[in-house]
Amino acid sequence: MEFSARLSEERIKASIEKGEFSNLRGAGKPLVIENDSMIPDELRMGYKIMKNAGFLPEELQLKKEMITLEELLSCCDDENEQTELKEKLSQKALRFHQLAEQRKLKNSKAYHTYSGAVKKRLF
Repeated sequence: MEFSARLSEERIKASIEKGEFSNLRGAGKPLVIENDSMIPDELRMGYKIMKNAGFLPEELQLKKEMITLEELLSCCDDENEQTELKEKLSQKALRFHQLAEQRKLKNSKAYHTYSGAVKKRLF
C-alpha cells in the first residue's frame, strides 16, 4: 500500500510542476460542503444519488407541490379554479400522509429535522 501511495504522490507533484492543476474551475473559491448529517446513514448514499440526478423522494416532491398549490390558492380569485386547486391540494395532502404513515415518518426525528432543512433549500 505504501508503494501506491508514494507513486500517487510523485505523480501529483509532477503534475503540479507541469502546471496541470493551474486555472482549474473553482480555483481559489471555497468548497461547498453539504451537511448531510441529519440523513440516516443507511439513506445517505441513496439521497445523494437522487439529489445529483435531480430527483426528490416522493414525500418531499409532494410537499413541494403542496406548497406551490397553497401559493396559487392565495393568489387565485376565480372560485372554480380555487375549488379545483383545493381538491388537488387535498389529494396531495392525503397521499403525503399515507406515505408518512407507511414509512413511519411521524415517529422519525431525523426525518422531521431533515425535511425542514430540505424545505428551506427548495423554497
